[in-house]
Amino acid sequence: MPNSAPSPAGPPPATPPRPTWDPPVPPPSYPWLRPTIRIRLTLLYGGMFLIAGMTLLAIIYLLAAQALQDGAAMPIRILSGKVDVTSTACDITGLNDLNAEVDACLARQREAALDSLLQSSLLALLGLAVVAFGLGYVMAGRVLAPLGRIMRTARRVAGSDLHRRIELDGPDDELKELADTFDDMLDRLDRAFTAQRRFVANASHELRTPLAINRTLLEVQLSDPAASVEVQQLGKTLLATNERSEQLVEGLLLLARSENEIVDRKPVDLAEVAGQAVEQVRSEAVAKGVEIRGVRQPVYLQGNGVLLERIALNLLQNAVRYNLPEDGWVAVDTEAVAGQAVLTVENPGPQIPAYEVDNLFEPFRRLRTERTGSDKGVGLGLSIVRSVARAHGGTITATPREDGGLLMRVVLPV
Repeated sequence: MPNSAPSPAGPPPATPPRPTWDPPVPPPSYPWLRPTIRIRLTLLYGGMFLIAGMTLLAIIYLLAAQALQDGAAMPIRILSGKVDVTSTACDITGLNDLNAEVDACLARQREAALDSLLQSSLLALLGLAVVAFGLGYVMAGRVLAPLGRIMRTARRVAGSDLHRRIELDGPDDELKELADTFDDMLDRLDRAFTAQRRFVANASHELRTPLAINRTLLEVQLSDPAASVEVQQLGKTLLATNERSEQLVEGLLLLARSENEIVDRKPVDLAEVAGQAVEQVRSEAVAKGVEIRGVRQPVYLQGNGVLLERIALNLLQNAVRYNLPEDGWVAVDTEAVAGQAVLTVENPGPQIPAYEVDNLFEPFRRLRTERTGSDKGVGLGLSIVRSVARAHGGTITATPREDGGLLMRVVLPV
């Protein structure tokens, strides 16, 4: 099966197999939990401050305890005097008891002083730690501000805006060197893509013009009633070859244009796009006895209507051409799933091994057929579909049906 085909029985799988190309990575649900460089630098600054503060606090505490202990080595002694006991609760009966009470009182004062010092120091350390984390977060943001600018520029460039430049000012440090290197790379990419667009435009003119002239000359010759049967047969063969060459050129040019992400987007109803494709394929489907069915719910997305119609048209053409010889059918459905626009094209047909499905998306690759000589297409249909889907930030997956055929599923962001 050359370049696609789908099937009717059974709903599409809830979780299609992961595509072989890189799908867009969804944003995290909790951005504050991301281990960003700014958060890590903040934790590093705050953690170092906490370690240094706790070390300093321990040193001060030990020194204060040692100083008080040294002071306790020279105790205060009352050697003589009159002891006047006025309270019955007091057990002091002499100078020894009085000296013991004084020592106990001094010990309690030392302990209370150390406890007060420890509590006050911990509170001060906690307050300073909060301030340190806040200042660390602010300073990390200022240090990483150039990286944020580089990242925003890279995102704009990812949208095919190659004219953007970082042009970072400031000291000649590693970040400025990185920004300058990135700008140089953008200059080279801009020149390369400009040359590519110029080549596509020139090739479009240079290749289409002679093919159109050849087609006109052949049609004029075929319209001549005096032409012999041999000339008529030769003209028809050459006309078919010329038409195939035109299809090949159009496919290559469209494939080249669809490699970049779509920038000029407009609201498009995917159901309307699929309906237009169905109408274009209906006559061929009727001629082959293929029934087109399905439920197409309105689904709006931002994109290029012409290229999206090409997706549906290529999938439908493949589904009709590579179908059952009798009682064939094609199911075309559109729906919105989890905030995404989904187009599915399903049809019965020949059995397709799962390990050969990925080959269908390669240019000029056909299943169990030669690279040339097929009258069903030029081998670029699914390559164009995948390229256009990527340009819209979407994905396409192909799932073989158990009884033959394919289920094609295109998922596009709305």
